[in-house]
Amino acid sequence: MTKRNLLTTPPIHPASLVKPMLLGAGIALTLITIYLLGVSEPNPAWGKLWMLRPLIIVPLAGAMGGAFFFFMDYQRQRGNWSKLLTYLLSLIGFLFVLWIGVVLGLDGTLWD
Repeated sequence: MTKRNLLTTPPIHPASLVKPMLLGAGIALTLITIYLLGVSEPNPAWGKLWMLRPLIIVPLAGAMGGAFFFFMDYQRQRGNWSKLLTYLLSLIGFLFVLWIGVVLGLDGTLWD
């Protein structure tokens, strides 16, 4: 019988972290672009490049949400109920981070 150390966690591969972050950033960029294309007459006080702030901040928040989803993977490997609960928590966490990114990105322009 071999001795196992149950206190170690599996190593995290940085290359696999990139995929969920890019997916989260892509989802966020798509959603904020669709939202910003609906603005027909922006306020002249916002300046010419007012769209840059939300187009940078929201995808960064989406990438952080994707990273949160990736880091919850360890909990998803435990079992059926834990897996379902972890997927739900990961989705809620992603949506919360995305919402915070939208609020921070649109603050001062569309949301005063």
